[in-house]
Amino acid sequence: MLDPTAILIFAGALFVAAASPGPGIAAIVARVLGRGTDGSVAFTAGVAIGDVVWLTLAVTGLAVLAQTFQAVFVAVKYAGAAYLLFLAWKLWTAPAAARDIAATTTRECQARLFLGGLAVTMGNPKVMVFYLALLPNLIDLRAIQPAGYAELVGVVLSVLTLVFSGYIMLAARARRLFTSARAMKTINRTTGAVMAGAAVAIATR
Repeated sequence: MLDPTAILIFAGALFVAAASPGPGIAAIVARVLGRGTDGSVAFTAGVAIGDVVWLTLAVTGLAVLAQTFQAVFVAVKYAGAAYLLFLAWKLWTAPAAARDIAATTTRECQARLFLGGLAVTMGNPKVMVFYLALLPNLIDLRAIQPAGYAELVGVVLSVLTLVFSGYIMLAARARRLFTSARAMKTINRTTGAVMAGAAVAIATR
């Protein structure tokens, strides 16, 4: 079991890092604004599991391995950026007819959304830096046992669920303000541009 103080410090640092604007948050918000909440659970679950993967790499001492096979992680980074660009294109070209935005849109493949969210986190430099550089300064990773690792995973999933839920609710509320065809065209293209910006941020760091 980990020291409660260390857990609180880790949770606080993760909350600040997760809540601060970045490619992951931009992708989540832009997606909800442009497509609604349908599929948001699968997408954000992928984003969160990506954090768990980076946590696992840090705890198991695989940071060196990650650097050794840097080309693999570079490929994952560009895959995440490419997926965001695809989402940006879908948002930019989405129909702009007036509609009930609270209604469910065309359903998307949940597995593809999950993998898309995972790719976004695996290629997000901010997440990499947090787990591979900052985390070792917060917790003595060499002393972590299976129970301590489980605690950290629980903290990660709890904090990210809180942060992502907040952003999803805010974005969903903002989306309800746009009902006309002109407004929908504006929001689709604005969120598409935000998504493309997130892709550029991932690819160029």
